Amino acid sequence: MSSRGAEPAGGVPPAQSREYRVAHLQDRLAAGELGELGVRIEVRGEAVLVTGAVPSAPAREEVLRVVREELAGLPVHCDVVVNETSSPDQAEELT
Repeated sequence: MSSRGAEPAGGVPPAQSREYRVAHLQDRLAAGELGELGVRIEVRGEAVLVTGAVPSAPAREEVLRVVREELAGLPVHCDVVVNETSSPDQAEELT
């Protein structure tokens, strides 16, 4: 009987598997309707950090849905905010 240590049954070390999944997520976001958004995905230690700004709440929900699908089982920290795009309430005074 042999022991594989930290490698999962597929023979890929966990860190490489995480990096691969993050790269696949980046490709998937770039290829979809959300490709122009400023969303960044980074591996930080054992967790994955997703940051950026999107134009609407539905766009944020779509990003989070894709992240959950691609990175299921990994610790993920999401800091994706919605940019406010409404008109100002009052005129800006210039001097």
